[in-house]
Parts: sequence; structure tokens; C-alpha cells
Amino acid sequence: MTGHEGAVVVTGAAGMLGTHLVEHLLATGERVRGVDRRGSAVPPHPRLEHVEADIRDTAAMRGAFTGAAAVVHCASALPSYPADVIRSVIVDGTRSVLDAAGAAEVPRVVQISSTAVYGLPKVVPTTEDHPREPVDTYSEAKADAEVVADKARADGMCLTTLRPKTFLGPGRMGLFAMLFEWAEEGRNFPVLGRGDVRVQMLAVQDLVAAIGAALTAPPDVAIDTYNIAAADFGTIREDFQAVLDAAGHGKRVVGVPARPAVAFLEVLQRVRLSPVYGRLLHKLLADSYVSIAKAQDRLGYAPDWSNRDTILATYAWWREQRGAPTGNGNGITSREPWKQGALAAAKVLF
Repeated sequence: MTGHEGAVVVTGAAGMLGTHLVEHLLATGERVRGVDRRGSAVPPHPRLEHVEADIRDTAAMRGAFTGAAAVVHCASALPSYPADVIRSVIVDGTRSVLDAAGAAEVPRVVQISSTAVYGLPKVVPTTEDHPREPVDTYSEAKADAEVVADKARADGMCLTTLRPKTFLGPGRMGLFAMLFEWAEEGRNFPVLGRGDVRVQMLAVQDLVAAIGAALTAPPDVAIDTYNIAAADFGTIREDFQAVLDAAGHGKRVVGVPARPAVAFLEVLQRVRLSPVYGRLLHKLLADSYVSIAKAQDRLGYAPDWSNRDTILATYAWWREQRGAPTGNGNGITSREPWKQGALAAAKVLF
């Protein structure tokens, strides 16, 4: 895939995206070296190495990157982490990874950023030239990590920055587990206002394909920034209703007055009784989607999965594995369900 003999190094290899990417790279014949603080989530394979290390340990990263054909930097923090940890992992971690990649003379790097760097843009579809306007600790950290990447690119590194929308697929829990759990229990599910805003998502399989395209693109195409998201998406009401319909209990998406609900949830979030963080709340109040025309034109990106198909496939996976151990529910990884806090008590209303 890369055209080089060395391994493709994947940071955050034990995470949801990292695991899918490692499996894809192995399936295409690549040698892969996974880097994560945790053990490998992929079964042993003759072309797979795993290095247990922290991305902020630059010396360890230099060792892990020696002889690499490429580095895909997937490791990150979640918005649910403490603020100091978010900045340390995302900003300091990116600086460490790129410094190590430069020292090891890695020929190509792909950075996984986020459309969160746009903040809450009022212009949709949002293009890559929209300014970075972060609105919280997570989006600020993602934006600052891109500044680090911009400098590395200016210094001559062949570096691609991909900005995915929220991605789903097998292995994804987080906040979506709440929707799936309520659907399975035969409850209606609340949305803010009428739920008629269009919020674009992304299948992890399509993100993996975009990473593959970035790894093989000519340098003049690779050295750039791209939005990555679904091409086919509807409203929140439509996507969530598809899950309730699949559950088979005849339940409906129920609109709740937006302003009072947001005020209530913001109070709960501040006192740590709700996992729904502020940027997500406000994102669900207005259309939120990006242009993928640049990735389609330059990278040849062609997403196969719609919002609806992606969320239904993730729900089907959740149904198959529910009851299996998923961690402590603290949302430390996207593989774990988030604690619902005070929202669990609201079930009786739906």
C-alpha cells in the first residue's frame, strides 16, 4: 500500500479506529507496528508487532518509528477526559509523535484530527478553509495539534491531516450506547426540539479507506487537509428512529423543548451528572455537516456507508455483544459505554 518495505506504525492501535485500521492493513499485506499504552486488541499475526508505550514518550516513539514506511497517528483523548489530560495527550502527544517521526525520517505521516476544530460553524457545508474556531477544551486541543502539524508540514514533512466527523462502527460505544440501551428496553428516545437538524456522521470503514488513500496519494496530494464524512445522511430524528424501529417495540423519537433541556443538561454536565458535553449539545441544535468534495476530488474518497446504515450496523454489533465486559463505564475509551448519570433516572419519562 505504501510502496515502502517498512512497517506502517499505528498509534492508538488498541482503540476502536486503530483496531479497524490495523486489521485492514494486515488484510492488504502490510507489515504493521501498533503503538498503544494497552495491549493489542488484534489477535497475534506474523506481520504484526505491538509496542506498549505512551505517545508522549518521544524516545520510545523514535524507537517505534525506526524503519517505518509511514505513521498513522490515531491516538487521542475523548471529550470526557479531564482538561489537563486532553491537552497533554492531544497536543503534547502529537508534538512527540511528529518530533519522533522527523528524527526517524519517516517518509509519510497521517494525522487524525477532527471537524471539532471548526467549533460550531454557522456555514454548512463547512469546507476545509473555514477558520479553526474551537469552543471547548477538546476542540482547542485538536486545533492546537493541527498547528503543531502545520509546522511539521512547513518544515518538509509529508503529512496529511484528516478531519473526520464522529465515526461509528463495531467497537463504538460511548454515548451511542445510551440510545441503543433505551431502544432495546422499549423506550421512546428524546431529541432536542423537533430533531430535524441534519448531523453528518461517518462509518469507521470509510475513515479507514480515506487513511489508505492518504497513504498512497502522491506527495502533492498527501500534503494537505481533508474533511472525511458520510455523503448520505438525514436528520437526527430519522437516524435515531431507524434504531427504535430496528428494536421492534414500536417506540418513537420524542421532541423536548430545546432551550429548557439544554439549560438543564448544561447544569448536569457541570456537576458531572451527565455525559453530554456542551459542544455536543449545541451541535445538535443546528445543522452540522461538512463538504467532502475536496477529499472526493483529490484523494478519490468515495464513502460507501450512509448515516442510517452505519448507525444500524453499530446497533446490530451492540446487540450481539451486549453483556460482554466493556470496562468500568467511565468512557475512558470509545469502546466503553458512558455512565448516563442523572439521565438514567429520566428513562421513566419515556
